[in-house]
Amino acid sequence: MADEPLDAAAAAEEETPATAASSSPVLLLRPRRVAFEHGLLPIPKLVFPEGTLTQTLAQTKERLLAAAGGGDGDAAPRVGAEALAEALQIPRELAALVLGTLAAVLPGEEEEEDADFRDVLLFLYIQSYKRLVPRAHKDSPAVADVWPSTSAFDGYLSALSPIQLVRSNSRRFMPSQADEEAHQLSYLQKHMVNILSLLADSVDGEGDESMVLTADTFEHLGFLLQFSEGTPLSQVATFFANSDPDMPAAPVPAAQVHDWILQNIAASLENTAEKLTAKENSQQSASDPDVTMAEAVTNSRIQSSSPTATAVPNNQGHYRNTTFLEGFSKTSVVKQASDIKGHSIKVLNCHDSVIYILAPVKYATVYGCSDTTIVLGAVGKVVKVEHCERVQIIAASKRICIANCRECIFYLGVNHQPLIVGDNHKLQVAPFNTYYPQLGEHLAQVGVDSNINKWDQPFVLGVVDPHDSLSHPAGVSDVQAESATCLDPDLFTNFLIPSWFEAQGPTKYNPFTLPEVYWASQRKKHVSLEDIQKNIRELELDDTRKKELASALHAQFKDWLYASGNIRQLYCLQGE
Repeated sequence: MADEPLDAAAAAEEETPATAASSSPVLLLRPRRVAFEHGLLPIPKLVFPEGTLTQTLAQTKERLLAAAGGGDGDAAPRVGAEALAEALQIPRELAALVLGTLAAVLPGEEEEEDADFRDVLLFLYIQSYKRLVPRAHKDSPAVADVWPSTSAFDGYLSALSPIQLVRSNSRRFMPSQADEEAHQLSYLQKHMVNILSLLADSVDGEGDESMVLTADTFEHLGFLLQFSEGTPLSQVATFFANSDPDMPAAPVPAAQVHDWILQNIAASLENTAEKLTAKENSQQSASDPDVTMAEAVTNSRIQSSSPTATAVPNNQGHYRNTTFLEGFSKTSVVKQASDIKGHSIKVLNCHDSVIYILAPVKYATVYGCSDTTIVLGAVGKVVKVEHCERVQIIAASKRICIANCRECIFYLGVNHQPLIVGDNHKLQVAPFNTYYPQLGEHLAQVGVDSNINKWDQPFVLGVVDPHDSLSHPAGVSDVQAESATCLDPDLFTNFLIPSWFEAQGPTKYNPFTLPEVYWASQRKKHVSLEDIQKNIRELELDDTRKKELASALHAQFKDWLYASGNIRQLYCLQGE
């Protein structure tokens, strides 16, 4: 069962009688979720009114081409930070953030400082996307008391803490993965004609024949869409096929591409609707109309933090190319590379636990967690931490985005400035503070450079996210988000990861250089501890006083373990 995707049953339903005989499932068009999950920036100047969106972006296209100075020969123009800042009339640092975020969500592995102008246009277009709001209850009056209004005159939402906000909308009513995908597809269905008009080239002709797409431009739509199992668009589309590999495929009318994409989107939405209807009519109608974690129990390495080693339910599952860890409470969980399916990991709604992700991934999301320590070993693209309270995040990543969190500490090894957005309170940042045997290999595998660490250089944007109608009521004016402070060096401690499963690897120490002020604090603590031990040995105490001292030290240490939240890690270490 460990290799079975969370949507395995759904995949089976995607087969038609004609395809079932040949055991070849129908390829369904999917949105590239990472573009919508990690590619939306709360920058007002990037969010254009829907009524003028196409016209504004057409003008932006002309400015981008003028600022970029045209391409190199037949190559499409590439846009750098200076050109983008000029075209959008935004500061250069914001333009660099836009290009960095775009690079992190593009399908390719390599990240560059500039970008193809067509990818920039697509990125700017989807800034108009609005995230899916929670589903309405069938009996709305019955849940009115727990369903907060989003009126501009209702300050209820903004008064909630991140966890209260998440819990005020029960998991039952929150959008499922299938809901979100359908919402993204519907958005692309509605806007595809405008998107293609931005990408198309004008040629001599009349009507629909005057706008054409080249095969190269068509490939760039892969930023937003792909077929199931990650199949690129070009492998399924037939209108660019050419029997002579030495001859480039001729451009095709944009209208033909539009019709083909809409047909495939309609088929995917119909397939999703049929599955949801079947679930609602089944015995599982009371559950979330998506495949839940409980429906796909997989082999999970869980170490209970309870001294009595009580059984822990398995809350791991897979959906598409993402591994989920959801709903863990009062336990410790460790995941290694062999436990991760796909290139993304999501840790959702975990409480009072320690989660170890000791594996290389591209994307990581931590959402709705509290009183939990989460170790993210090596993340090659982006970490996003959202709606969390009193969590400690230990992450080695190229980028991290922190949104709507409270009283959290982030121990970071990051190659780019931490991005802080939304309604945050009492955040602290500190340098990366741990290692495990394979960490160096994992960092190299995903392209994280341990010689660069910008943990103490947060980039702060606004409180209001224009893409999200849940966190803040409409009409609330935006202000700069609260930034993070650096952790007091005297409070900094190294985090010890237990040596489970006799893991082997060359990494013997923290690969990120610790700043001198933190090194000095660590040395001071080490010397102080040695002095205390020496002084205790020199005390001339009888057996009774020795027992009293030992008891007092034990009690104080126990109080500290509980107060600091380190008691659960101690249980992990005891279980080695």
